[in-house]
Parts: sequence; C-alpha cells; structure tokens
Amino acid sequence: MASLGERIKELRVSKDLTQSDIAELLNITTRQEQRYESDKSDMPISKVIILADFFDVSIDYLTGRSDDPTRK
Repeated sequence: MASLGERIKELRVSKDLTQSDIAELLNITTRQEQRYESDKSDMPISKVIILADFFDVSIDYLTGRSDDPTRK
C-alpha cells in the first residue's frame, strides 16, 4: 500500500511539477513539502484536501487507502 508521501510524489511527477510548485500551492515551505513527501511529517487534513482537489483524486487514493484514484 502506497503512503501519502509516495502518492504525492507520484502525482507531482506525473504532472511535471516541482516540490516548490506543490509548496506554493499549499502555502508552505519547500522543506516542509519535502518532509511530507518523505513521510517524515504528518500532513494536516486541510492540506490533503487541497491536494486531492488539485490532482482530482479521492482522499482515499491520496492516503493509500485505495488504488482507485477516481472520486466517489
């Protein structure tokens, strides 16, 4: 099962975005985004929601609870 950080990286790379791009979207530092992506820090649900909406995937997919990225 993929972790939140792994899914963030997978989606970011698939859209040809940098960690700085995601940090800007979330209004955080690039270093904090790196911590989230490496699973060294827990991401607040408010940030998870922003990413799920941005990448148009379900929160379950983003957090690794499902392998189906479609919204329900």
